[in-house]
Amino acid sequence: MIISLISRKKGKGLLMGRNIWYNVTSAPVAQRIECWSPEPKVARSNRARRSFFGHPKPQPLPFLPDGGRMKLENFELERLQSLYEHEVDCNLTESGLYPYTLRELLDGAEIEELLDMRLGYGQTNGTIGLRQAISRLYPGTTIDRVLVTNGTAEANLVAIWSLLEPGDELVFMLPNYLQIWGLARSFGTEVKPFFLKEELAWAPDLDELRRQVTPKTKMIAVCNPNNPTGAVLTSGAMDEIVRLAGEVGAWLYADEVYRGAELSGEETPSFFGRYEKTLVTGGLSKAYGLPGLRLGWLVGQVAAVEKAWSFRDYTSISSGIIGQKIATWVLQPARRRMVLDRGRQILEENVRLLGDWVDAHRGIFSLVPPRASGIAYVRCHLAMSTREFSTRLRQEKSVFVQDGECFGLPGYIRVSIGVQKDVLLKGLRLIDEALPGLC
Repeated sequence: MIISLISRKKGKGLLMGRNIWYNVTSAPVAQRIECWSPEPKVARSNRARRSFFGHPKPQPLPFLPDGGRMKLENFELERLQSLYEHEVDCNLTESGLYPYTLRELLDGAEIEELLDMRLGYGQTNGTIGLRQAISRLYPGTTIDRVLVTNGTAEANLVAIWSLLEPGDELVFMLPNYLQIWGLARSFGTEVKPFFLKEELAWAPDLDELRRQVTPKTKMIAVCNPNNPTGAVLTSGAMDEIVRLAGEVGAWLYADEVYRGAELSGEETPSFFGRYEKTLVTGGLSKAYGLPGLRLGWLVGQVAAVEKAWSFRDYTSISSGIIGQKIATWVLQPARRRMVLDRGRQILEENVRLLGDWVDAHRGIFSLVPPRASGIAYVRCHLAMSTREFSTRLRQEKSVFVQDGECFGLPGYIRVSIGVQKDVLLKGLRLIDEALPGLC
């Protein structure tokens, strides 16, 4: 296996996975992975078809209906953030709560324990202690239903990769974090949107969802609490989504990474336990303010979790043992409550500040206040696109907000409310300075 590290210099390499060859190329801005299935050669004997390990060689098979060629779409949100979030004076694209330091989070004995830890490989599906801590968040589950991953992003990858095939249908909530959207389309899955509606306080249009679900639907994917709107589904909406999935035997996939970031203090109910073919994801990056640990998880059916775990053998194999240890401590009930309460205090103050600022700019901006998450989705009543608005703010005032084009619903900007108060106020002041030249 030859793997080329992707950098901003031009380069290419080959790697193999899922019986397809990947040609990895990179360019200064966009990165693309192309893959194809070579025509299998007819072997003259079984011996000729065996590798030097003595195992049968996998026979490459066409992967996509067009002959096996696959192109990953440019993941615009992550590409833009990767390029600019550390270069601007004020970054309002952060999607989680203001991060902790280890000294703020841990006591002296815990820090000493980390310093004495030998840096070996961890248990690849997560330590027993960590999976026990995660399973407590989902009553009725067991540790064999839990897979620990490198962030929720890896949970999304291995789940979508292992469950969806070319020609399947995925019904996908918008606006949303578009990783699953891009992955599924690249795997040859037909992706059909249904929308949250601002006029419904960002509730879903359930009639539209009913029209989109067909006997071919393999999965319905939601994000609850929602990124980028901060909306939370009602119990009735959750029940209807479950009913529609069950009616056609589809998987229900719920990104629940913002559970715990509710402004009311009442934690959003999980989809887990409502329907057997449910998979949910979570992690420490958003509500917990610990994105640097890159610690997420996938919870669901034993067979589905084990299949995702086997696909994970081809990605990162395991998450780091330091992160797993810290996560185990953080998810103990008392520590978890402390962490979530700290985040809620930040959100309560910042959502009030942002709401006052929006009210002072009526006619230019409007907002349905978020109920959960570290972000708010602000409507822009401007002549220019929100992509152009975001770009000019970054170029002219060095303040960075994420445009709605990155979430499948233009006309809005996503603004962080999980940052420090001073950062939010500075960003809003810079936007104020820019507005006369942009309106």
